[in-house]
Amino acid sequence: MKHATRVLIMGAVFFMMTAVAHAASEVIEVVTFKLKPGVSAQEFTNMDKAVGREHVAKQPGFISRESASGEDGTWLVVVHWRSRQDADASMKSFTSAPSAKPFMDKLQADTMKMIRYDKR
Repeated sequence: MKHATRVLIMGAVFFMMTAVAHAASEVIEVVTFKLKPGVSAQEFTNMDKAVGREHVAKQPGFISRESASGEDGTWLVVVHWRSRQDADASMKSFTSAPSAKPFMDKLQADTMKMIRYDKR
């Protein structure tokens, strides 16, 4: 095997190993909850967008965030993080974020569930 071919193959293997290691560390955070009685979806949507824009998107390791409401009144928030450490750090800072209080005041805390998945 020629040296140039061997270098190309070794480079490709290194790139694939690096990509796999990076992908394995990505975390998908899934949160579901219901709003308090009397809180409209339209009213909450503005708060949801604000907390996403003003806090979550500014955290280290943030990749993306999306949210949606279901027909049964359940809300879904999906956040992609670069690592579990980034997700943990964001959660710790969330309670003191100015945009988090109005967001949390509108949902039923006892209905909130969060699950994290490691993306492979």
